[in-house]
Amino acid sequence: MSGESIINAMKPMHDRSNGLGGGFAAYGIYPEYKDFYALHMFFDARATRKNCEVFLKEHFEIVKSEIIPTRKIPAITDEPIIWRYFVAPLKSVLASLQLDEKEFVARTVMKINTEMPGAYVFSGGKNMGTFKAVGFPEDVGEFYKLEEYEGYLWTAHGRYPTNTPGWWGGAHPFTLLDYSIVHNGEISSYDANRRFIEMFGYKCTLQTDTEVITYIMDYLVHRQGLTLGEAASVIAAPFWSTIERKTDICDKEKHIYLRTMFPSLLVTGPFSIVLGFNGGLMALNDRLKLRSMVVGEKDDKVFIASEEAAIRTMEPAAENIWSPAGGEPVIVRVKDGAYE
Repeated sequence: MSGESIINAMKPMHDRSNGLGGGFAAYGIYPEYKDFYALHMFFDARATRKNCEVFLKEHFEIVKSEIIPTRKIPAITDEPIIWRYFVAPLKSVLASLQLDEKEFVARTVMKINTEMPGAYVFSGGKNMGTFKAVGFPEDVGEFYKLEEYEGYLWTAHGRYPTNTPGWWGGAHPFTLLDYSIVHNGEISSYDANRRFIEMFGYKCTLQTDTEVITYIMDYLVHRQGLTLGEAASVIAAPFWSTIERKTDICDKEKHIYLRTMFPSLLVTGPFSIVLGFNGGLMALNDRLKLRSMVVGEKDDKVFIASEEAAIRTMEPAAENIWSPAGGEPVIVRVKDGAYE
């Protein structure tokens, strides 16, 4: 699917944002470099980029380096230098640190974002990329020429910041490796979630509550080996009273374990999120369903949005329109050109 349809889907969502942040994540857009990590980066100056490149060359093989194509439009201003690198970790570095490549890339991204002023990695997965800016999402899509990209999965977000500033790094989606998160709502448990996750090397630096959800998902799925469904049961855990009423003993014991083992990763407050990853996505409401989420289907495609209007813009003949229950994930996986 080209980026044109997802840009058009954001147009009826215009009033859900205020122009202080818009962004997209796209999967399957770099098939010729699918085995390399695509680092999308903001720089405040040319000298910053040169210094960062020296650091990258000490840790990665850089197979391609280029400016990300954009078009000048009046709605997008004050843009930083926007660059992308297709890289592979040096095997000698991995061997010396005794790390797998995912962990190494994640740590390197954190290091750049916390220790190199003026440099920021805003996307770092394989065969995927995030594109974001300060502006309305439909303008951000035009700015990045997303109609020229084709992918099997797209997510998009328009931001309406209330408690945090609007800036280029603070726009959604937030990413780590191939995980990307877009979020509608407000996380009242942010401080507890952040304090827990930062004990394991993650750093929340982007002045927004949503960022922590991306790191929670990486921690639960990548590091702890949970399934997406189990991770959803941590983030939007059933109430204890609901768990007590379960009749399936194995299911009951699993939920007791998850609530007991990861209490600090329960995300409270109103939220609906979409997690993108290589091969699919997961959509999830908070357990009280305080934010809207609608799902539709048509042939081999699944559509998820805050409002049915966005789905109808992408596919006027969408079928099976329904709203997921609170705390129940919708997981879509792509396999050999079809979804499950």
